[in-house]
Amino acid sequence: MQRIRDVVGQDLQWIRPHWRRLDYELRNGADIVGTLAFRSAWGSLANAETGDGCWTFKRVGFLQTTATIRTGDGDADLAHFRNNTWTSGGTLELPDGRRYRAGSNFWMTGFEFTTDSGESLVRFRRICNVVHLSASVQILPAALDVAELPWLVTLGWYVTVQMHRDAGAVAAASA
Repeated sequence: MQRIRDVVGQDLQWIRPHWRRLDYELRNGADIVGTLAFRSAWGSLANAETGDGCWTFKRVGFLQTTATIRTGDGDADLAHFRNNTWTSGGTLELPDGRRYRAGSNFWMTGFEFTTDSGESLVRFRRICNVVHLSASVQILPAALDVAELPWLVTLGWYVTVQMHRDAGAVAAASA
């Protein structure tokens, strides 16, 4: 797999290659740059991998959800993503006090991480869910200064998938 920093500025795409599994691939053309795989269709635990390493994401809570980010083999949290349901976004909080904002548009067709001052780092666009959830990904040059960039790209897709799963559950419950 390629390293995330090696594909900054290139056309990337998150796709779901198999409709029966909750596995996603981040592609640069035909090359796989990263993966995100949910361990269960009902759970929130997911494994992420890029050429830079492996991480796990797990969402906890009900109304005020938080996602924890850990290394693939570690028990210590690297960061917490605090979801804000009302803004379709949230805040990524790191142990050293740094924060990154996340937000989605009203129709949930776009999602991005920005610095606290509003500078864009990673954008997910044309998010669609007709048959397979997918999106184009843009990693902006400002993201090169972010040490957490490799797992930030996979976390952004994790949060996007979770938002769409939640929206689907609400739609099914109200039908």
